[in-house]
Amino acid sequence: MTKNIEKQTKSHPTSGMPLADPLGEQDRIPRPLVVKALDHRLGEATDRHHHRRAQLVYAVDGVIAVDTDRGLWVVPPQRAVWVPPGTAHQVRAVSTVATMHNLYLEPEAARDLPRDCCVVTVSPLMRELIRAAARLPERYDEDGPDGRLMAVILDQIRGLPVAPLHLPTVRDPRLRSIAEALTADPADARTLDDWAGEVGASSRTLARLFLRETGLTFGQWRQQARLLAALALLAEGTAVTTVALDLGYDSQSAFIAMFKKALGVTPGRYFAGETV
Repeated sequence: MTKNIEKQTKSHPTSGMPLADPLGEQDRIPRPLVVKALDHRLGEATDRHHHRRAQLVYAVDGVIAVDTDRGLWVVPPQRAVWVPPGTAHQVRAVSTVATMHNLYLEPEAARDLPRDCCVVTVSPLMRELIRAAARLPERYDEDGPDGRLMAVILDQIRGLPVAPLHLPTVRDPRLRSIAEALTADPADARTLDDWAGEVGASSRTLARLFLRETGLTFGQWRQQARLLAALALLAEGTAVTTVALDLGYDSQSAFIAMFKKALGVTPGRYFAGETV
């Protein structure tokens, strides 16, 4: 069973061509909620930046990644990343084209929402509300129908279900070597015993460090890295069998079983917008 965003209240160097953040002016618009649309192409990324406002980064099409000091959040189509006020982050496209809508909330409107990033599933109702809001003038009438539409969106944000699409950052240099290798090649099947000789630490030490720094075992962290890589490939239309083999699974069925265990549905149903 999924949690919703209101209940998710835990505490608070990428590649690509820098793309200057063109949305900084939203902080100066005197409205509690501002909605803007933006396209990214593969390899484009914003500079690392932060906003006075909270931000909901909604992926309409394509896959978007949001990097922060605490980790990586991957946003496949019809999902969004919640970014609290003041959180330093970078947004980049990990599919050919990524279309997103950005919702910026005044801190007062976000005061009872999570203090850390999380991925949420956007409901069909919310999708239509966001689409309508993106067509409104920046200085919409707060006391008229436009203001009421924005109030409904603010209310809906609190009930969005949280999806487990986060890859925690590791800080220990020995773990970083492993993490960078697995991010570059998720199919890498080396065990902690194999890694121990390469990074100069025992497998027991590495296991303890993974759990302490990420809250996940090494096997869980690697599986999560594979899941996030799979989402980007599947969103581009890569066949499930190809994705499974490219990520080191012995069969399509083994990959689908992992995917369903993590997200509750098969890849086909997930990208059709179905959730549990």
